[in-house]
Amino acid sequence: MAALAATAPAMSATSPVPSSISLTRYLIEEQRAGRINPDLRLLIEVVARACKTISIAVGKGALGGVLGEAGTPGEASMNIQGEAQKKLDVLSNEILLEANAWGGHLAGLASEEMDTSHPIPDVYPRGNYLLLFDPLDGSSNIDVNISVGTIFSVLRCPDGVTQAADKDFLQAGTEQVCAGYTTYGPSTMLVLTIGNGTHAFTLDREVGSFVMTTRNMTIPEETKEFAVNMSNQRHWQPPMQAYVADLLSGKEGPRGKDFNMRWVASMVADVHRILTRGGIFSYPLDAKCADKGGKLRLMYEANPMSFLVEQAGGAASTGRQRMLEVQPTGLHMRVPVFIGSKQEVETAVRYHREHDAEQA
Repeated sequence: MAALAATAPAMSATSPVPSSISLTRYLIEEQRAGRINPDLRLLIEVVARACKTISIAVGKGALGGVLGEAGTPGEASMNIQGEAQKKLDVLSNEILLEANAWGGHLAGLASEEMDTSHPIPDVYPRGNYLLLFDPLDGSSNIDVNISVGTIFSVLRCPDGVTQAADKDFLQAGTEQVCAGYTTYGPSTMLVLTIGNGTHAFTLDREVGSFVMTTRNMTIPEETKEFAVNMSNQRHWQPPMQAYVADLLSGKEGPRGKDFNMRWVASMVADVHRILTRGGIFSYPLDAKCADKGGKLRLMYEANPMSFLVEQAGGAASTGRQRMLEVQPTGLHMRVPVFIGSKQEVETAVRYHREHDAEQA
């Protein structure tokens, strides 16, 4: 099994930023340092602006007429995943597509809500990057006013490609040049990595810009919190059953400490909590999703979140392989997910490794 080695550089502990550093200033400084080029800087700024627009729509809720399912009454609109689309799913997808189509920094886009990738129209210039996104993660929570978010990932378009196709997006997570998410909660926050640590920016609504509020987010290596959908327990495989049973047995059990469980049912919200204070988020392989390979999407959810978490000193795995080393076989490939505090992810992987060894 591939090692869970994180790619993050040595970092200081998570700390607030004393002076006001806007997202634009941060990106310009990173460009001057040679870590990004002007096209990638523009791409990140365009995505951030689109997320501000989505934040406004989410914030209006029922007042904006954006709650409920998309489609005609009695006939819900379905996405490629076979899931009923919310009105905000469709709106968020359209906002991100329109914002990124014309800037000249992209060769193509792919969305969790669309069957195939979306090439840049011929009328616009093409760039050298590919953008993948989940426009509104956790949208089943939107009607009950629980935090949702947008997740995105950026890859380089392969050399010599003039018209980006699905196959050009099928790159391992180690090839990502940028990843991030925006969480729409009590405040709107953008969490971003370009491979030089993971940093958080909070939207200052009065001035309309994202301002850095945490530089070099760092996940504690150990934790006493876990996030998992316990309603699926009866469908889990034996190693996951054993792992969670030991967590629940508390300090009297083999783990020797009490664990708390948290579950928002929005990956953005759960991972943001873990990035902030530690923990492990798990969506294991189970009998309900075994035929699909897992529940969560590698390209739109698992890879960008894994990049962010590794850059914050955490780890991410399928339970049997480092997440960022998985070779995708399709745009909507699904995988099991274990992500968060490094030691806890390694412990979950050990349960799977030992079970597999017994079965060999």
